[in-house]
Amino acid sequence: MADTLLYISLFTIWSILFYHIFLMQGGFLFSLKYRFLEGKETNDTTILPMVTILIPAHNEELVIEDTIKSMVNLDYPKDQLEIIVINDNSSDSTGIIAEAYAGQYDYIKVIHTVPPFGGKGKSTALNQGFKHSGGEIILVYDADNTPEPDAVWNLVLVLQKDSKAGASVGMYRVINANRNLLTRFINIEAVNFQWLAQAGRWHWFKLATIPGTNFAIRRTILEELGGWDQSALSEDTELSIRVYNLGYYIRFFPVAVTFEQEPESWRVWWRQRTRWVRGNLYVIGKYLLGFGKLCNKKAYIDLLYFLLTYFLFMGGILISHGILIINLFVDLEISIGLLSYVLLVVCFLLFVTETLLTLSIEENHLNIKNFFTILLMYFTYTQIWILLVIYAFWLEIKRVLLHEETTWYKTKRFKNGLI
Repeated sequence: MADTLLYISLFTIWSILFYHIFLMQGGFLFSLKYRFLEGKETNDTTILPMVTILIPAHNEELVIEDTIKSMVNLDYPKDQLEIIVINDNSSDSTGIIAEAYAGQYDYIKVIHTVPPFGGKGKSTALNQGFKHSGGEIILVYDADNTPEPDAVWNLVLVLQKDSKAGASVGMYRVINANRNLLTRFINIEAVNFQWLAQAGRWHWFKLATIPGTNFAIRRTILEELGGWDQSALSEDTELSIRVYNLGYYIRFFPVAVTFEQEPESWRVWWRQRTRWVRGNLYVIGKYLLGFGKLCNKKAYIDLLYFLLTYFLFMGGILISHGILIINLFVDLEISIGLLSYVLLVVCFLLFVTETLLTLSIEENHLNIKNFFTILLMYFTYTQIWILLVIYAFWLEIKRVLLHEETTWYKTKRFKNGLI
């Protein structure tokens, strides 16, 4: 019995690992050519449309001013720009700070939400802001983001030149990457996700996922879809599936860069990531379990990956870890015991190699400090992720069984999150 379970778990784990190798190759190949695309596309003189930037902000007084300043410094023509700060039932001075800038710049306006719609979460705030928007293209930035001056230009230009692109997504970099060990872990994770998952999927499948920030989407699409799903904790992933379903693709264009702040304490990280996992589980339940709801079956490549990751991959890890730990104290008569330990070592080396390769794409990231951070990351950060997924599963099961209302956790910000 133990042998059978171990065989199944190892097969599951290595299936996902081989898929990651495949994505890594795609991401690396994409990185070799995207710099050519940067020079080709950003020099375009296409007439740019009216755009609206939505910035949902709930108790963001520590970061909102820097975000608004970065919007003022955008290279996009100001007569074609509308910036809407959604002061989402804040109890601090977020609204006061935003109103001060709205008084100085006529292209900035502030919407103040109050209960029953205020403070309900990001999706609800975005839907409220969208009602007051007039742009042909809608962009979203979180309240802790400081995009580079040409970021909006690049995201919009992609949609202007590619009629099949329903949305365009850029690159985000961690502004407080060197604050502490946790932020260094997160920074490495962010680089991996964007070059392995986003760039890799775009290279092989013409698929990418809308992130929570630094993306542009056509107004006509949002109107057709009815805006954001207010029940979704991962509103970005959920919206991505519906954009696919309309027959569009989501284009990854890393030339458009924003900087964002990441959690600086484990408590904040745990709560934020729990929300992410619960949101992805919601998307799996909404679409994958109702196969006929989607017309564009290409979207199931992503949904299947979510399913394999959260159920089979995590399950395989838990089973293999459990069996190997028990076997240290009780002889389970495992015939592949030694081989399984060898595979664990190979898995570790593969993790290190993949991560180093993706870091090599980013300037100034492939260094000795990050090398040792990766070694530590495998035995700490990635293992804590397993516990977090188990916890998120429990919360979602409890929510469904007890018919609990979904609540949005707003990520705590920190002052002066600089590199």
